[in-house]
Amino acid sequence: MQRQLKVLGISRIKDNRTRLHPGDLQSGHFLYIMSNQKPRSIDEHICLLRQRGMIFPDVNYAKECFGRISYFRLKYYWNEFLDEESDEDFVEGASFTEVMGRYNFDHNLRLTLFDAIEIIEVALRAKIISHMSHAAGNGLWYLDSTLFENKEYHKDFVFDLKYEFGRSTEPFAKEYIANHPDWDEDSFDGDNPDAWMIIEVATFGALSKMYKNLKSQLPQRSAIANDFGIYSSREFSGWLEAISLMRNIIAHHSRLWNRTLGKKAVDPKGHRDKWLNTPLTEGQKNRPYGVISAILYLCNAVCSDNGIKARILELIHSNRGIPVQKLGFVGKWEENPIWK
Repeated sequence: MQRQLKVLGISRIKDNRTRLHPGDLQSGHFLYIMSNQKPRSIDEHICLLRQRGMIFPDVNYAKECFGRISYFRLKYYWNEFLDEESDEDFVEGASFTEVMGRYNFDHNLRLTLFDAIEIIEVALRAKIISHMSHAAGNGLWYLDSTLFENKEYHKDFVFDLKYEFGRSTEPFAKEYIANHPDWDEDSFDGDNPDAWMIIEVATFGALSKMYKNLKSQLPQRSAIANDFGIYSSREFSGWLEAISLMRNIIAHHSRLWNRTLGKKAVDPKGHRDKWLNTPLTEGQKNRPYGVISAILYLCNAVCSDNGIKARILELIHSNRGIPVQKLGFVGKWEENPIWK
């Protein structure tokens, strides 16, 4: 059925898109777009999936799941059950119970990794503040552009940092601003909090970008990486970028399951603690396994009794039916020193 558009003041063009002309939409006018796909009820979703071959051992459980998890979100957990030839029907034996098993496994893995990333994030803040502040002899070093490679990136970082500080609900931030009338978030001038105060509101992404922009010859840049057991500050920076991306995925409750990541964690050329016996394969770098291994390594470096490895292994061992190779856990991954 051809898409029907009922639009006030908008013309139809040949490539099935719409073009908005100046003045078409005036105050009080609304745009309505009617598509050929109608919304379905939970019962209709289940009926459709049944017609395509999915088994529902417990329909009430399925209804409860669809009541709190959207059909569109769950579809990425059942795509692997689709018949490759039809791309619509499911393979024989595809069960909604298995779909939810993958969904719940992914959920619990993300919870564990979020705790792990917190360990790294808190430690990264502390080590940046400590190394840089002691080297500079003051708490305002973050305003000094000579410490950074790219001056524009540095300026953007400072303004972003001050913006986050200005809107923070932390008592120390509100108290500082209230007691310093010369505070100005749009300027380097005026009163500025010391690094150990303002960097506490920095996001993991901001910390990662700031670290990357520190001048490569700074001893403090290498010292921070060494504290995390990595001998190359460049490699450490790459790990931080990859972990920052994963953190954003997790924080937005998006899936890790069967996902290809935009940032990779590469094998470090020099490291202090246990890593892997064999280099990461390209498949492991592209999948979450590589970044998860990097997260575990950094957690071990700064907090040896973190318990993250035990939680991940327990999750995998208690869900033997889950094909963890979809996350990059392939081959003899458990024999690697970091996972023993």
